[in-house]
Amino acid sequence: MDNHQIAWNERTARNIIEHLEKRRMEGSYASTAAQAGDQIVAMVPDGASVYRCGSMTTAGMGLWEKLAEKSGVKLIDPYRPQLTPEEAMELRRQGLLADVMIASSNAITLDGKLVNLDGSGNRIAAMTFGPRKVILVVGMNKVAPDLESAMARVKHYAAPVNALRLGYKSPCTETGLCIDCRSPQRICNMWSIIEGHMAKGRIHVKLVGESLGY
Repeated sequence: MDNHQIAWNERTARNIIEHLEKRRMEGSYASTAAQAGDQIVAMVPDGASVYRCGSMTTAGMGLWEKLAEKSGVKLIDPYRPQLTPEEAMELRRQGLLADVMIASSNAITLDGKLVNLDGSGNRIAAMTFGPRKVILVVGMNKVAPDLESAMARVKHYAAPVNALRLGYKSPCTETGLCIDCRSPQRICNMWSIIEGHMAKGRIHVKLVGESLGY
């Protein structure tokens, strides 16, 4: 990454953080995923329960391994490979009462709106209500100019790539674009657009000056 890209990331992140604060949310910036990981671990209190939601961003930066080393942290992890579907679903339900929820956002607009699309809804449910603290790790590749472009990014890029990752057979895995299908494995079922929060500071967006996740 050259100096011009670095400067753009820093200036754009600073602008987004200002808008997040006006929306009663928090924001901060780290230039690298490694720095962001250390800062997020420091934000989690000793002994806290932490809900892991589906996120290639957090998995790719080794965040869960770092949190596992933190004193007394109880990780609510529905992605352990040995779990049955029923056990994984029960952990998702328990996650709504966690102290901290950590995930990413499918997109964020320049004026601080968080845009997400879920298959089953557990991630956006926890973002909007339940856990006392929500930390969203967002690479600068997910920044969109406005709401329309953010939703297009999610529908025509993030959703098809995630469907491919999960081995789904929805039409977008063949065409690469959303056709608003009715497949039983449709990953695009529930939208969430967070424009602000009544609980000031409950949501903290950690912007990262790297391309992370989908």
